Amino acid sequence: MEPAVDATKRSKVKSAVRLGVSLVLVVAIFWFVLPQFADFSKVWAEIRAMTTLELGLLAVVAAWNLVTYWIVIVAATPGLTYPQAMVVTESSTAVANTIPGGSAIAVGLTYSMLGSWGFSKSRSTVSLIVSGIWNNFVKLGMPILALALLAFQGQANGSRVVAGALGIAALIGAVALFAVILHSENVASRVGEAFGRAMSGPRRLLHRPPAQGWGDAVVKFRRRVIGLVRHSWVWLTVSTLVGHLSLYVVLLVTLRDIGVSNDEVSWAQVLAVFAFVRLLTAIPITPGGLGIVELGLISGLTAAGGDHAQVVAAVLVFRLLTYVAPILFGVITYLYWRRNTSWLNTAPPLDSALTPVPAATG
Repeated sequence: MEPAVDATKRSKVKSAVRLGVSLVLVVAIFWFVLPQFADFSKVWAEIRAMTTLELGLLAVVAAWNLVTYWIVIVAATPGLTYPQAMVVTESSTAVANTIPGGSAIAVGLTYSMLGSWGFSKSRSTVSLIVSGIWNNFVKLGMPILALALLAFQGQANGSRVVAGALGIAALIGAVALFAVILHSENVASRVGEAFGRAMSGPRRLLHRPPAQGWGDAVVKFRRRVIGLVRHSWVWLTVSTLVGHLSLYVVLLVTLRDIGVSNDEVSWAQVLAVFAFVRLLTAIPITPGGLGIVELGLISGLTAAGGDHAQVVAAVLVFRLLTYVAPILFGVITYLYWRRNTSWLNTAPPLDSALTPVPAATG
C-alpha cells in the first residue's frame, strides 16, 4: 500500500505545483505585462465602439468555429452523431481550458462519454489518436503556409526563412514517421520497439519499469487506424484545416471590427502570428494557453504594426469568444450528458469496411 500512497502524494504535489505555476503566470501576464502594451481604459473604449452589426458578425463566425470541431470528431468517429459530437467536444474543452493538466482529464471524460454511448475503448482510442495526429499535422503546416504567403508578398526575412525551414523539416518528419508506421506491421513493430528502448532510460529515472510491448502496441495501433485513414483521410484533412482556418477567421474579423486595418497588419501577417502562437499551445503550460496565447498574439500583432490599444482589445474579445464562451457552453453540455439517458448504448456497429485488417500470413 505504501507505494500507492506515495504515488498519490506525488500526484497531488505535482497538481498543486502545476496549479501554482499556472496561477503565477496568468496573474503576472494579465496584471503586469499586458498593461505595458496599452491603457485598459482605451482598450475598453475600443471594445465599446463596435457596432451591433460587427458584434453580430463576430457571433456568427465564433459559432461556426465551434461547429467545425464537431465536424472533425464526427469524421474521426464513425457512428457518432453531430449532437453527440457537440456534447463531447464542448464538455472536454471546458475541462481542458479550466484545470491545470486538464488535457489528461479531458481525455478521460471523452472516454467516459463515448463509452456511455456504446463506443468501445478501441474505437474511442482510434478517434482520439487520429484526430490528434491530423490536428498536429495542420498545426505544423500552417506556419509554413503563412511564411510562404509572406514570401510572395515580399515580407520574408532571414529569421522567417529559418523558421519555415524548421517547420517544413518537422512536418516532413512527422508525416514520414506516420507513413512508415502504416506501411507494414513489421516496420510498425520495429518502430515501436525502438521507441520503447529510447524511453526505457527516462522511465528508469522516474523509477518506472522499462518500456515493454511497445512493438505490439504500435502494430495494434496500425491495424485500428489504417481502415479509418483509408476511408476518411480526405474528409479528416479538409475538416481539420477548415477548423484551424475558422479560428483564424475569428481573430481576423475581430481585428478588423476593432479597427486594425490591413494596411497596419495584413491578413497574411495575422495568419503568421496566429499560426506560430498556435504552436505554443502544444506545450500545456497553462490551461488552454491562458495568458500565453494573449501575450503571444499581442506581441506579434503590435510588432507587425497594429495599434496597441486596438490589438489588445481585439485579442481580449477573440479570447472571450473562443476561450471563455466555450467553457460556459461546455458546462451546459456536461450537465446535459449527466442527465440525458436517451443516447445510452446507441452507437451503431462499426462498418466492416473500417474493421482493422489483420496482417497477411504465410
